[in-house]
Amino acid sequence: MELATQREGRQVSLRPVSMVDGVYDNIYERLMSLEIAPGARIAIDVLARDLDISQTPVREALSRLEREGLVRKAHLIGYSAAPQLTRKQFDDLYEFRLLLEPEGAKLAARNMTSEAMAAIEAIAADMENSGTPVDRNSRYSRFARADAQFHDAILRVGGNNVMRQALSGQHVHLHLFRLMFHARVTAEALEEHERLLVALRNRDPDAAAQAMRDHIQRSHDRLLAAFE
Repeated sequence: MELATQREGRQVSLRPVSMVDGVYDNIYERLMSLEIAPGARIAIDVLARDLDISQTPVREALSRLEREGLVRKAHLIGYSAAPQLTRKQFDDLYEFRLLLEPEGAKLAARNMTSEAMAAIEAIAADMENSGTPVDRNSRYSRFARADAQFHDAILRVGGNNVMRQALSGQHVHLHLFRLMFHARVTAEALEEHERLLVALRNRDPDAAAQAMRDHIQRSHDRLLAAFE
């Protein structure tokens, strides 16, 4: 459904926000579950026919996914799914995380307020409830999104915006979750997050840093299987 209005003498097309969000969620889940393979071309007309909608909301959704690093756009070629991480890129990302995120967690513990802790715990609860959707792809992609929000929320409380922007720009969690589609990844991550939450609740900087360091190292070890 498309609605139109006149603005300053020009025809402006307006679509319900929910339509673009729905298209975004659909493509996002296909990318995260590897239904759309890494590096595969994404044909806008095919997606539009598949979803029984016009091409415009598909383009808007793909533009949003491009900003998040999950798709790429090439001149005269169009959109394609971002390539899968190489082993070198994988190791480099984890070295990068180990340099920044434990310190970010330490800063967050020092700066923690009751309001900030409540916000972080709400995201953690959403991750635990990500098993609610029936569809496995939807469940996993929702967990990946909440995981990214969880780590970003901790860095936000830490207050170092350079650190936060550096990690956000790598779209770390979205790329990592494409490596392995397995329940073990989510179950073990939740256990590690709980240890981190305890340290943050206690405003214990050293414990928070160690919990984050252990979580990142164990995540690395879990996902190594994707390269075997």
